Amino acid sequence: MEYRNLGRLGVKVSPLCLGTMNFGWEGLGTPEEDAFRIMDRALDHGLNFFDTANVYGWRKNPKPGEGVTEQIIGRWFAQGGDRREKVFLATKLYGSMGEWPNQDGLSALNIRRACDASLRRMQTDHIDLYQMHHIKRDTPWEEIWQAMEQLMAAGKILYVGSSNFAGWHIAQANEIASRRNFLGLVSEQSLYNLDARTVELEVLPACERYGLGVIPWSPLAGGLLAGALEKASEGRRSDENFRRRVERNRDKLEAWEKLCADIGERPADVALAWLLKNPVVTAPIIGPRNPDQLEGSLKALEIELSDEIMGLIDQIFPGPGGAAPEAYAW
Repeated sequence: MEYRNLGRLGVKVSPLCLGTMNFGWEGLGTPEEDAFRIMDRALDHGLNFFDTANVYGWRKNPKPGEGVTEQIIGRWFAQGGDRREKVFLATKLYGSMGEWPNQDGLSALNIRRACDASLRRMQTDHIDLYQMHHIKRDTPWEEIWQAMEQLMAAGKILYVGSSNFAGWHIAQANEIASRRNFLGLVSEQSLYNLDARTVELEVLPACERYGLGVIPWSPLAGGLLAGALEKASEGRRSDENFRRRVERNRDKLEAWEKLCADIGERPADVALAWLLKNPVVTAPIIGPRNPDQLEGSLKALEIELSDEIMGLIDQIFPGPGGAAPEAYAW
């Protein structure tokens, strides 16, 4: 495993990030015993970067603030074997964890409460990367940064990241952090894949300028880039909304899957390799529902895409034309 620096940091993480959103989710999610096997197998293969969120683990009748996925991770850590010591642990806050005021968002009160609750659920004394799941426009950065500074001083978090931020949010956050002599944002978790390239306009340039590692979520576009034409009747891909997405993109997908077949690689692996080719990207998030899917994703680390293949991919899934404003202005 060749580890990468997370953005401008000295810390090293694996080039694939294990996403845990499926763990404990009723219905098509991953049962706890399978989640344990996936996490053990991830460590066996050298994956040390795990991502979760306090709201993950949806149930039909959830208790407010249950945090099912974080609890599963906590019980896995509790088995010992240096599991916690080997993992670079990322979680997120923002979503509602209760029915009363101040149980969501990014107020200093909720930041402190949410962090303590995540630590209890995951049975750990610190979070390596504490991420804001979304921007909260009515909360001043001075309040957010003061709360994060206090958590860092208490040893409860090591780094702060963002998720689903616009480029100007990243700039604003880090400029204010700089005035406070604070490290600021070190990563941005964005929707980014061949079918969703809007972040190339302003988010990726902001991340590059401020040294944030980009952590793409949904790198396979919800399965659209993973051989959707061949597997449209399997599992979640049998959903009517997914079938409509396939039909809307049929021409692109036919060209995409043919290109992947021509180079002898699986579409899912090529989609991940395409992201990994971008130097601003640290680690796409993979969300395996079983150990076999995890091991299949590792093949992406062996694929080297030539400039010619990258050009052909751009023809099938053209991006916005580069960074703003050149993408749309002279």
